[in-house]
Amino acid sequence: MIEVAEAGDIWTVTLNRSEKANSLTAAMLDALCEAVDHATRAEARALIVTGAGRVFSAGADLDEARAGLATSPLWEDLSGRLAAAPYLTIAALNGTLAGGAFGMALACDLRLCVPQAQFFYPVMKLGFLPQPSDPARLAALVGRSRASMILLAGARIGAPEACDWGLVDQIAPPDGLMDAARALCLDAASASPAHIAAIKGLFGQRPCAPRSSGQTIGHE
Repeated sequence: MIEVAEAGDIWTVTLNRSEKANSLTAAMLDALCEAVDHATRAEARALIVTGAGRVFSAGADLDEARAGLATSPLWEDLSGRLAAAPYLTIAALNGTLAGGAFGMALACDLRLCVPQAQFFYPVMKLGFLPQPSDPARLAALVGRSRASMILLAGARIGAPEACDWGLVDQIAPPDGLMDAARALCLDAASASPAHIAAIKGLFGQRPCAPRSSGQTIGHE
């Protein structure tokens, strides 16, 4: 349900559960963490996260959320590893971004979306807390009031509004989304891993050490 493709020094990680709106399971979150770590060990220069089908991700799988996934530390672990990755990270949002899937997109360096994308994070309505790092990352992009619109008032916003607010950086047509994302990777692809990590470090992002192969993360 997670596909990883390597094209030189640019990696693409695809959520491939389109029949379930790419809703995320614990196994998928763990596989995403391992993909981020694998890219670090392989000294990738850039990593693009996208989805199959017409929805990027509807958030947590409902059955697993009820069984405890909604409060699992896996969400925060994934977003933390993406934020600290020593290479360029881009979320290429092929459709709607909802719920817990916000974490990985907010943790990326850049976000692109298609014109049809919708954005909502219904934690108030569902009675869950957002991932610990999400409110601060969201507020850093759109400001506290607009972050409150999304998290406290349950606002659902479209792609043009998301771009105006600073939640996404570019809007691209569906058939050009991945080309636009790869174009943003070209400078990083020609740089050394140390140079990319040094520039990211100036933003206050600390490169993280990948977990050893086979290590598991406990979840509630």
